Amino acid sequence: MNHRVAIYPGTFDPITRGHEDLVRRAATLFDKLILAIAESPAKQPRFTLAERVEMAQEVVGDLPNIKIVGFNTLLMSFVHECEAKVIVRGLRAVSDFEYEFQMAGMNRSLYPEVETVFLTPGEQYMFISATMVREIARLGGDVGKFVHPSVEKRLRATTTA
Repeated sequence: MNHRVAIYPGTFDPITRGHEDLVRRAATLFDKLILAIAESPAKQPRFTLAERVEMAQEVVGDLPNIKIVGFNTLLMSFVHECEAKVIVRGLRAVSDFEYEFQMAGMNRSLYPEVETVFLTPGEQYMFISATMVREIARLGGDVGKFVHPSVEKRLRATTTA
């Protein structure tokens, strides 16, 4: 049987409703979806890798065909290790396209057998970015409509600490 395995990589710092929308939709397209959470120390994430994995588990762990893992290697090495043939990426706006297009081309040059599939979030999530969510939370704003309640709770805890 030919299993369709896809990887949706990202920093997910934190996982937003837009990410959740893409995960839930991508999970219907593939036999197995791996939500690959990058350690990304250069980005200086607000949450540790373990915390980001826990949050993702709380938000989308109910999906039967999803596996949530952290990784700290080159994405294409991780894709190859997982024997995946598809990378899922989200596009919110035209501004995302240029970077994602360049990344897809670079990935294809490393592993031509791996395809990149772009999904757009539902229109109610098009403007949400983890960076904006972190900033709103840092300044004491309400992020409840942008993230799952468990993520909102963690964001509030980090801003009052």
